[in-house]
Amino acid sequence: MFRGATALSIDDKGRLAIPSKYRSQLLSQAEGKMVCTIDTLQPCLLLYAVPEWKVVEKRLAGLSSFNPAERRLQRMLLGHANDCEMDKNGRLLIAPTLRCHAGLDKKVMLVGQLNKFEIWSEDAWNAQIQQDIQLEQQGGFELTERLKDFSL
Repeated sequence: MFRGATALSIDDKGRLAIPSKYRSQLLSQAEGKMVCTIDTLQPCLLLYAVPEWKVVEKRLAGLSSFNPAERRLQRMLLGHANDCEMDKNGRLLIAPTLRCHAGLDKKVMLVGQLNKFEIWSEDAWNAQIQQDIQLEQQGGFELTERLKDFSL
């Protein structure tokens, strides 16, 4: 399980060093093999260990190619999916098209989301967090049925 937000840098070649606290887990679960794709709802990338990505692929394969919304989701997620593998130094090469989509430059945030990571530009992450905090404080959101009974 991945959690927490970590500030990282991308080098000139587009490589991102996975924090050491996640490396052994990724090596044991997926031999360091990952899949990176775009997030269709946020200006960030989604990074999955291959076993988790296979679950997503299976769910995507179950969608109808005759339904325009389902086919669009398949096209976006599968069409942008890139295999990447940790090198011996724990680095992943993020494809230029993916870096462009998420506006990734030097400073990025790797955000654990249980079964995957989100990769954000540092500026976009900070703006999103500020927006989320403001919405929470102003009550500018609608609670889903699941959230109505959720407590910490």
